[in-house]
Amino acid sequence: MNLEDEFARHRGELIAHCYRMLASRHDAEDAVQETYLRAWRGFAEFEQRSSIKTWLYRIATRVCLNALKHSSRRMVPSALGAPGTDPDDLESPAAEVTWLEPFPDLLSNADPALVVETRQSLRLAMIAALQHLPPRRRAVLILRDVVSWRASEVANLLGTTTAAVNSSLQRARAELARLAPEEDQFAEPDEPARRALLDRYAQAFEQADMAALESLLTQDTRWEMPPIPTWFDGRASVLRLLAAKLRPGPGQRILVETSANGQLAFAMYVHGRDDAFHAHAIQVPTVTKAGISAVLAFHRADLFPSFGLPIVRGAA
Repeated sequence: MNLEDEFARHRGELIAHCYRMLASRHDAEDAVQETYLRAWRGFAEFEQRSSIKTWLYRIATRVCLNALKHSSRRMVPSALGAPGTDPDDLESPAAEVTWLEPFPDLLSNADPALVVETRQSLRLAMIAALQHLPPRRRAVLILRDVVSWRASEVANLLGTTTAAVNSSLQRARAELARLAPEEDQFAEPDEPARRALLDRYAQAFEQADMAALESLLTQDTRWEMPPIPTWFDGRASVLRLLAAKLRPGPGQRILVETSANGQLAFAMYVHGRDDAFHAHAIQVPTVTKAGISAVLAFHRADLFPSFGLPIVRGAA
């Protein structure tokens, strides 16, 4: 058995698994690195009573649970309090808050069929909801409902009983039903319509076309901008924010297509005094049949390299 090949084959799905647990791309990569170190050291004791994949998932889950003993829950702005009302009164980034991060899809080298199958479990709304679960309950739900382990396998990993696992799973599902949007709220238009809607959104945003944006956003749309704690709820509030913050006219910003959390996303660059375009935010819109119902715009230039994107682009 070539252990390096086995590690490489499962790396993408293990990173996605650790991301579901930790809600951070950086922490997930660190967890997988620690998983492989532990696997190398412990391979002599691996008795092959399970597959390499199952063994690695066991190690990775333990690594994540250990990491969660020493970390705080990762947040989105809407989990902190009521929405803002004044675009000119944005709170400064809160240093004491640990923010949820987007997941660059290029990190997952899983089979395309597997990506489609697990797409729902990577959506930002789902990852944010998972953060409300205690770590062990989070692990139970992910291992049972995403990785499709048997209850007995999860019980063996966590050192508990099958009955306790089933009880924990029931409670976790009930909590997610309360916190996460219903499945039908994620229903997207078919691919041509979805593609056309997002193309119109990118063009309208680049041109700061408020009339076009109004036609694309749903009435109850939500706009969040971590690490800025202030967030905006409802189309009217979001449009006031965008009208106040987007410099009008062509050539002020560009949106570059990328992919995050199983969703089409955009990397936003803003025009600088040096005539170049500088990394500003990774936007992850939620598209429904009614329009764009939410945008999480991560205002962090340091995220761009993990999406394979430069920090600075030449003049358009």
